[in-house]
Amino acid sequence: MTASDAIVVGGGIVGGAVAFGLARAGARVTVFDEGDVAFRAARANFGNIAVQGKGVGRPEYLRLTRRSADLWPTLAQELTERTGVDLGFVRPGAMRLCLSGDEWNERARLMEELRADAGNLGYDYDMLDRDAVAGMVPGLGPEVVGASFTPYDCECSPLYALSALHGAIIGLGGRYVADAKVTHVEAAGGTFAVTAGGQRARAPRIVLAAGLGSSALAGPLGLAMPVRPERGQVIVTERTRRAIPMPLGLVRQTAEGGFVIGRSAEDVGLDDRTTAAALGSMAATALRLLPYLGGLQVVRAWGGLRIMAPDAFPIYDQSADFPGAFSATCHSGVTLAAAHAFDLAPAILENRVPPELSSFTAKRFGAAIADEDWVASKAP
Repeated sequence: MTASDAIVVGGGIVGGAVAFGLARAGARVTVFDEGDVAFRAARANFGNIAVQGKGVGRPEYLRLTRRSADLWPTLAQELTERTGVDLGFVRPGAMRLCLSGDEWNERARLMEELRADAGNLGYDYDMLDRDAVAGMVPGLGPEVVGASFTPYDCECSPLYALSALHGAIIGLGGRYVADAKVTHVEAAGGTFAVTAGGQRARAPRIVLAAGLGSSALAGPLGLAMPVRPERGQVIVTERTRRAIPMPLGLVRQTAEGGFVIGRSAEDVGLDDRTTAAALGSMAATALRLLPYLGGLQVVRAWGGLRIMAPDAFPIYDQSADFPGAFSATCHSGVTLAAAHAFDLAPAILENRVPPELSSFTAKRFGAAIADEDWVASKAP
């Protein structure tokens, strides 16, 4: 049995970022990852490190996303230096294109609400008319009336980010155990033991970051993780010359030149297949925004499952019954990766949840939702 300082269950974007942060802080880390057979949320991720529009009515979430986006340049640079993987990271800001005057007005109302919620932190944005948008984004469809703009948003490749996190963990001396689905955790005497993938580890801390797989493990450790799946579908076109300067809401262009079109939000249980209806609807809206996309070939389309709490905000907790057992889950794993690595992970080594994350406890849901029942009710 290998002695570790921390065990992380789940090697996706959330678990990978936490494990990297732990290893970076000097901890001996073991990561158990179910592998690519799992419902990897990174596969459904659009690639935005999104701030615009996040945190309406929940200022602490607005602050968290801003904090993580501000830390992302450091995370991307460090991961590239450690692994040689180019994450395709840039911070150009983002626009949200509007297709009617009513949509533009509603967007302006939302952005002003976010500015008010931000308080002293501030929230810079601009509401741009069509002429201003057309000066930056050529080829707009005739229905586009304008856009909202914020300077905070970034973008990257979620799959390159995941690869870099895994490489950095290993480079820092961490153990990454692939094809290892954890079905049981032993807790006794202030330590936790896990056997999976033919390997065994023991540590005084364990972090459940396995997305939809965390719920079944949480209850026996005195944690609650009432998460459900939400399907997202994505379309990717062939590569072409750089045409847009930043993400436009439904559409962004990757560093390689392909356009990514998404995202659907569907309550269909554990079904991660694509559907003609959802893909067709997304494509039709994208063509209203940028008609020239109709001349590009679609090269890939896929579906994936996001991890959603009942209120769509993250869950971070330490167990009162088994101190040292932590939960970490969210649907914005890419956006929050830097905060997970640089803020959450060091706090876990100090056996605490950071104060700025304390409001995201599962206790906010009360006792009305049973974890297994919540997930099972969403199964296909």
